[in-house]
Amino acid sequence: MTAPIIECRNLDKWYSGVHALKNVNLTVKQGEVLGLVGDNGAGKSTLIKILSGVHTPDKGEILMEGKPVQIRTPKAAMNLGIETIYQYNSMVPTMSIARNLFIGREPLRFSLGGFGIMDQKRMARESVSAIADVDLHLRSPDALVGELSGGQRQGVAIARAMHFKSKVLILDEPTNHLSVKETDKVISFVKGLKQQGITGIFISHNMHHVFQSCDRVVAMARGEIVFDSPVGKTSIDEVHGYL
Repeated sequence: MTAPIIECRNLDKWYSGVHALKNVNLTVKQGEVLGLVGDNGAGKSTLIKILSGVHTPDKGEILMEGKPVQIRTPKAAMNLGIETIYQYNSMVPTMSIARNLFIGREPLRFSLGGFGIMDQKRMARESVSAIADVDLHLRSPDALVGELSGGQRQGVAIARAMHFKSKVLILDEPTNHLSVKETDKVISFVKGLKQQGITGIFISHNMHHVFQSCDRVVAMARGEIVFDSPVGKTSIDEVHGYL
């Protein structure tokens, strides 16, 4: 049996007297897309921030591919192959697509003491390829991200994760505030993760989007996991009954 790509064991998290996570146990299988649902304050964001290195748990452990890991910073999460796309993603609107795609991981033509000149040609070339891989057709890698639609920005963020061979892609409310057409495109991106060999965790308030794109649905309420089932063996109404 292949070890789960991520396993959370007995995670607890407190914020100033608020018990945000209560003994959370969760496994995420290699290659699946898991939908994480729940109302505001259910614990979804806390769990995702722990997996992405923004916060650390007060108790419990996290395993990746069967091995205990420490995820103390977002950089540590990225180094483990966990990429997170937030609802209001962290791309810089005044920078180009190419710069945003490589932000924090810029290739250098040469390096001296950790400083050097960025390899702009390589960034442009690889950006075109990465964007094409997610079937996103943009006019130039030099276009500013601020000129892109919300759906296109999410596409660039997903292209970045795929280009750097992320093992796990966490998508936090990626369809919020998007048009129907752009939402359909993002759902298509999520469905395509499996073909790219990437495991997905899709957080959404929209149950229909989860049932369209995910293999499994996990519901949280009051800091606990209250429901866990393959999508094909449950219904939206049944999940709502646990929230």
